[in-house]
Amino acid sequence: MVREICKDTEFLAQKAQPATIEDISVAADLLETLQAHREGCVGMAANMIGVNKRIIAFECDGEYMVMFNPQIIKKSDRYEIKEGCLSLSGMRTATRWKSIKVQYQNEQFQTRFKTFTGWTAQIIQHEIDHCEGVLI
Repeated sequence: MVREICKDTEFLAQKAQPATIEDISVAADLLETLQAHREGCVGMAANMIGVNKRIIAFECDGEYMVMFNPQIIKKSDRYEIKEGCLSLSGMRTATRWKSIKVQYQNEQFQTRFKTFTGWTAQIIQHEIDHCEGVLI
């Protein structure tokens, strides 16, 4: 189901709770909502649809990917960038890393590790910030 985009900064500033297998339907809604906003959005976190769970969805090489409980475990090559967000107005400066290694769980809640670079790494960092309650 496509959900409304949350713009409540007090809610968005809360650290997300760990996702569980019971949150699979939240991930499905998150993916549908992201696809409905694909013209102006490349990634979303569950709190952007009003659910305080550690789930992100994003576009990666023309496909969509969902991560449960993602954590950046390695990062390199820091840089500054201006970003926008569907939940916030305007552009804001953010610190990002060109390369990140992420530990996460897939839809079967199996732990996975993957390294991302460039644009995809930037998207993931933005969405993990949402999970941490960090507003750009």
